[in-house]
Amino acid sequence: MLITLRHKMTLVAVLYFSEGFPFGTVWDVLPVYFRFSGVSLEAIGLLSLAGLPWTFKFLWSPLVDYFGRIRDWIWSVQFLLAASLVSFAFVDPAGPSVWLWVAILGIATLSATQDIAIDAYTIRILSREQMGFANGVRVSAYRAALIVSGGALVAVAGWLGWNFVFLTSAGVMAACGVLVLGMPRTGDVRNDHPSDVFWKPFVDFLARPKAVRALLFVLLFKLGDMAMGPMVRPFWVDRGLSTSEIGLITGTVGLLAAVAGALVGGAYTSRKGIFRGLWVLGLWQAVSNLGYAAVARFPESGHWGVYGASMVESFCGGLGTASFLAYLMAVCRKDMAATQYALLTALFGLARTVSGVSSGWATVHLGYASYFGFTFFLALPAYLLLPSAKTWLDRAPGASEEHQA
Repeated sequence: MLITLRHKMTLVAVLYFSEGFPFGTVWDVLPVYFRFSGVSLEAIGLLSLAGLPWTFKFLWSPLVDYFGRIRDWIWSVQFLLAASLVSFAFVDPAGPSVWLWVAILGIATLSATQDIAIDAYTIRILSREQMGFANGVRVSAYRAALIVSGGALVAVAGWLGWNFVFLTSAGVMAACGVLVLGMPRTGDVRNDHPSDVFWKPFVDFLARPKAVRALLFVLLFKLGDMAMGPMVRPFWVDRGLSTSEIGLITGTVGLLAAVAGALVGGAYTSRKGIFRGLWVLGLWQAVSNLGYAAVARFPESGHWGVYGASMVESFCGGLGTASFLAYLMAVCRKDMAATQYALLTALFGLARTVSGVSSGWATVHLGYASYFGFTFFLALPAYLLLPSAKTWLDRAPGASEEHQA
């Protein structure tokens, strides 16, 4: 079945809203929820361990490539996510327990599995020429989901309570599952033997020229951005912002800036090419961290300074992410999309987990301003590896291949 470009962009928007929503719950809602419940910065930093399922999702991604239909994986996991979010209404955050960690890791694992299936579905329906624009739509939808989960719902938590937040989140995921049920199936590819899906994707990567350097590039490109992320919302709370103000930052200012950045980044990548997008837009992504460093250094900038830093970070984050995700999609083979894309996203997810675990400790010892400034320098090593990344892009399998689902 031939899918029109407009239909593809609609599918991308729906899928990545549903992908971003549970991610926003883990990384945006829970830090604020825990901080208002009196949890320490060190403990909030340990929440980054919930990133492990995203880091190691490549271990079970071959199952998505081989068993069942990609679309069926997506909607079934979304209904399970809805059920899991309900459990947070019955867990006490003030006294961390085994059940609390089970709930967090359960949602993280289901969310990572949803990511595997959605990314594979998207790669299979897009041609390389459509990836730049599609990732502009993708990042916009993903950020919109973060805005709703980490912005709008946090804003109403002070009025309606946190249980309302988690029950509403469950309803959103259930609605996404209903929408996915109506999506077209892709022409899923099956290898001759089940064992093929476990080793061929990895061998294919390692057999490419400059494999180690290209994979290191993927690991490091968003390191600076991810190292700063876990401490941004605790910074807002410690700066004296209320839940309503935090919701305003992400739900209004952040939304407009993130959508604009993603669309501009996607358009720039489609026009100038993925490689140039990585150079130019990635640099802006790194520079935006310095805005938070300046605001933290000068408290007299007040709440308006925090709003301004958030707007710059959201816009520039959209710029860099659009080109980076287009790169990851372009270097994957369509018949191994679930496993290869999961491996690549696991690499830069590892950077998020490792940097996040130490972020609370580093912030306590360095202070917000020095730590935010330090994250800018963490973004620079990836630029030394860009030539190797370009080699992979130039020799990507099926680079000019058109795909019909």
